[in-house]
Amino acid sequence: MQRNGTPRPHGHFLAAEVGELAGVSGTTIGQWARRGYIRSSGSEGDPRVYSVEDVAEAAIVGELLGRGVRHKEVRRAIDRLAEEYGTWPLSDAALGTTAERGRARIVLRDRDGVFVLSPRGWQRMTAAPAVDEVRLRLRRSN
Repeated sequence: MQRNGTPRPHGHFLAAEVGELAGVSGTTIGQWARRGYIRSSGSEGDPRVYSVEDVAEAAIVGELLGRGVRHKEVRRAIDRLAEEYGTWPLSDAALGTTAERGRARIVLRDRDGVFVLSPRGWQRMTAAPAVDEVRLRLRRSN
């Protein structure tokens, strides 16, 4: 269901709960929300309230950073993907990473081919490299 053209978020989680599921601290979740890496769809005020969809975005941000992708590259990917993929772009896009000159790069697979993120935007790759797909993995507590 959508409201005003935006998909409706589901669930209500606080930063500590999101962090537990995404494998980072609640403080990190708050920082990511303030810096625009993730949204707090349930509430922008204090305390921030996050949806299941926000949890998924946080898990993907954590995965990308854990693979060595730079913060500015994650931010660039979010900005570039938002127009086509909407409110939760990292979850909706088919993303992966590849190593280029010892540096992790974000790769997008779509119907038109394989693209690597550069400072100028998405660049089509003529010879697709080995890509390690990003899959959503939520942490489970013991």
